Amino acid sequence: MKRRAGIVGASGFTGAELLRLLHGHPDIDVVVATGDSQAGMAAAELYPGLAAAYPDLVYEAYDPDQLDALDVVFLGLPHGTSQGVAAELLGRVGVVADLAADFRLKDPSLYPEWYGAEHTRPDLLGEFVYGLPELHRSALASTRAVAVPGCYPTAAILALAPLVRAGAVDTHGIIVDAASGVSGAGRAAKPNTTFCTVDEDFTAYGLLSHRHTPEIDQELGATVLFTPHLAPMSRGILATCYARPRADLATADAIGLLADAYRDEPFVVVTEGSPSTKATLGSNCAHVTARVDPRTGHVMALCAIDNLGKGASGGAVQCANIALGLPETTGLPLVGVTP
Repeated sequence: MKRRAGIVGASGFTGAELLRLLHGHPDIDVVVATGDSQAGMAAAELYPGLAAAYPDLVYEAYDPDQLDALDVVFLGLPHGTSQGVAAELLGRVGVVADLAADFRLKDPSLYPEWYGAEHTRPDLLGEFVYGLPELHRSALASTRAVAVPGCYPTAAILALAPLVRAGAVDTHGIIVDAASGVSGAGRAAKPNTTFCTVDEDFTAYGLLSHRHTPEIDQELGATVLFTPHLAPMSRGILATCYARPRADLATADAIGLLADAYRDEPFVVVTEGSPSTKATLGSNCAHVTARVDPRTGHVMALCAIDNLGKGASGGAVQCANIALGLPETTGLPLVGVTP
């Protein structure tokens, strides 16, 4: 029997990507798709690419009663909105997978500092499992609540976690420089994401204060200086990370640690080449590598992902598969779009 799914906030980019992926999923059917700002509009009108798959789908206003007893509900809502919605749905549906940041941080005191507001349901933080299967697969298999990681943290953590966990690098003063495509800013129009602003430009933002910083710190058990950049492309993230080795380490050793950690991971490709965002476009894969520079005494680890794929909706489906007892790779593309 197919599992029944709902998407709350299905009119945003992550919601549209969920609709795309779940249409090809043999074991999950989307039966409810809400989008309050687009209620009454056909999905095919907002996203013509969905027309063949969802010719009759119309976005509905959110109503928790419509979601009762669904097997999984994905929340593609703005940060801060999921706290109340998740509280309404937990216990009424099988699994809640929140793609916002509302349940990623375990320490509620970090929310006022990094998100500018107190957490309204700190009592629920302990129920959510951080949705990175490569680190928390066993916990995901028995959870009813998933906090899907941020796109930047997904790339940074996958690049660095094997090195940190092996004790190969110092956990203080790690530097993460990462560049993202404009879709990471969401569908809503903003002055800094218009075509004229982004085209032929490359900028750093969130200097010393980006809200994904504590998420990376938490999952690595490290202190990270994180600087995001906006790149003139639609999709993709490339994270370039720098750390100090704790002992003699060669490039072959660093790549070997990545290869050992990800040997059985279906969506992580360890390469000796330089990871490319284009190689991951449309897929749920992460491409990682590492280098050791004896001249400067640094280890460099890199990861490329599709920010809407492995960095958001694809990662959410991967977690839902695990939580629902389905094969983890079901419905998720291994092959990127070329050219």
